[in-house]
Amino acid sequence: MQHRDASPDLAVPAVQESDASTCPANYNDAVTIDRLQRALADAEDAQQRAQRLADDGKRFAIATFAERLLPVADNLARAIAAAEGKVGKDAKNSALVVGVRATQRMLIDALAHGGVHRMEALGVHFDPRLHEAVMEDDNPALAPDSVARVLEDGYMLHDRLLRPARVSVARARRLPISKVPEPLADLPPVGTRTTSDGKE
Repeated sequence: MQHRDASPDLAVPAVQESDASTCPANYNDAVTIDRLQRALADAEDAQQRAQRLADDGKRFAIATFAERLLPVADNLARAIAAAEGKVGKDAKNSALVVGVRATQRMLIDALAHGGVHRMEALGVHFDPRLHEAVMEDDNPALAPDSVARVLEDGYMLHDRLLRPARVSVARARRLPISKVPEPLADLPPVGTRTTSDGKE
């Protein structure tokens, strides 16, 4: 009885087994690389977000403190407005107004150094994102929906709204209702027909 050599037959499964063992390894390597790349991208995004938050924190850290200083600026402006035209020739009062003005300039400069600046609202078109309308003005000389008066200044902190301006808005002009002409007496009643010679 002859025995067949099994070595050629055994070699084929060995090659197949080798190929099967290398494919999962390559696949796992690709998956691992992809996961590492995604994790790296997520880490970079998180770092950038953290940096932006830190930068915003530095830029807007004085927001609460600045809001508390705005009423001081308002009171200084009101005091100056009330004193204008009333000091006359009184040198003492005039010197006091000059001192209040100097204090106001120092406060405005300090706020500006922190990124706080006053908005120019008078005469501009009303913007509900920046302005708070508290009343209306009937002034035909003003453009409709424009700011007629500024009752309280608005302020920005860099590019963010710190406080809206409280304003009076020019009311939109309404066209007068034209007078409807009365029906002419010689017109025929509704529903009647007339010929070209005017006969019914």
